[in-house]
Amino acid sequence: MGLLAAHLNDAGIAVLSEERLLYRQPGFALLENDKLITGNAALAEARLKPRHIQNHYWDQLGTEPLADKRFSHLSTADLVSHQLEQIWKSAADHGDELVVAVPPYMNNENLSLFLGIASELGVPVVAMVDAAVAATRREYRDAVPVHVDLSLHGAALTRIAQPGQAQVDRSEIVASAGMLALYDAWLRGMAEAFVQQSRFDPLHTAETEQLLLNRMNGWLRDACSAEAVTLELEYRNIGHKAELESLEVIAMVAPIYQRIISSLRALYRAGETPALQICDRAARMPGLADMLGARVGGEVFILEPGATARGVLARYRETQKDASGISLIRQLAWDQSAVELEVEPTSAAEGQPTHLLLDNTAYALDTRALNLGTQPVAGERFLDLPHDMPGVSRRHCSLTIRGGQCIVEDHSRYGTFLNGHKIDGSAVLAAGDRLRIGTPGFELQLIAVEAPDGT
Repeated sequence: MGLLAAHLNDAGIAVLSEERLLYRQPGFALLENDKLITGNAALAEARLKPRHIQNHYWDQLGTEPLADKRFSHLSTADLVSHQLEQIWKSAADHGDELVVAVPPYMNNENLSLFLGIASELGVPVVAMVDAAVAATRREYRDAVPVHVDLSLHGAALTRIAQPGQAQVDRSEIVASAGMLALYDAWLRGMAEAFVQQSRFDPLHTAETEQLLLNRMNGWLRDACSAEAVTLELEYRNIGHKAELESLEVIAMVAPIYQRIISSLRALYRAGETPALQICDRAARMPGLADMLGARVGGEVFILEPGATARGVLARYRETQKDASGISLIRQLAWDQSAVELEVEPTSAAEGQPTHLLLDNTAYALDTRALNLGTQPVAGERFLDLPHDMPGVSRRHCSLTIRGGQCIVEDHSRYGTFLNGHKIDGSAVLAAGDRLRIGTPGFELQLIAVEAPDGT
């Protein structure tokens, strides 16, 4: 009949044919009175019956019984099997082959188990493709693309190499920075707005908490397109209303956004031009795309809905089938025209650090390299660190102002960590950043000192 494509992101598992969307539902499961329900029907009960809800089964796919006594007769594999069966029932009449785009949080063991489940159910999976590669359909010339997507429990960041095709270079999962964490922060913040402005607490009952969640997407759309958002809920025939500035909505989740930004910055080396390829799900989060572009630099490219599955459908025939079985494809040729980035000349960045702070002592940063390690070299600017800290090299890293940027370069065997993330050779620093070297390590803060004349 034809080829279908699935994208296994538990924030919204999608199945497409060449003509239309066949399925899009989240990885939620509800078990009540021995009846198992998955997808949107389970999500609709998530706040009403939280003790009967599971949503960690796609990212923790395994065969061990679940710890929750209500689900102890089931494993995450059982929940995946149930939802996969529902997925295929909705799609089987439209195709006879399924190629699957998989997120980076699914490892080889997860994928092997998934293929076993699919085989038992008669789901004709013919190939698996890395989701970020599937979504990357064009070359970003003179730039380094990183694909940004959100799952239920984390943000997935995949750096794409471009050796004549799109190829996975490195992936990072920012834990507790996915859709659930964002929605929980917005639920708390919006509930507080109702309490302050109308003396109504929507978190007081499970029913009104579910109402708040059900209205969330509409309010987030408003926050993306308008300067203010009007929140309205009706409960027991009484209307309640609150007003929020869109900037307030963004501020509610700014700490989560900042964690994504910190991890993203560590994926870029000094001198590289970022091309941030953002899935539509992430782009619908108010302020996220703008904040990533402002804090990371380069250019932002927002993908159309269903881009990952469409990328699989368009290029599947070019993939090589492995005669020994189905393996994960981590590179694909481009099928769209390349994009040329318009990169402005580098200038001194706002928030550029002027000093490195360690133990209340500030060390000036300038065009002369400031080296950190345990073995000073005559004639060099050197911050001599104690020898008794494990994981510190003799010449561990260096900081310098170059090309209008403050750059850290790692020279060690152990790694240098920027805001908790290991850098890949070098990175650009900003005031407020923290560097860690060693285990448990020395923590150094980047600060900007203002002179009396304001410079």
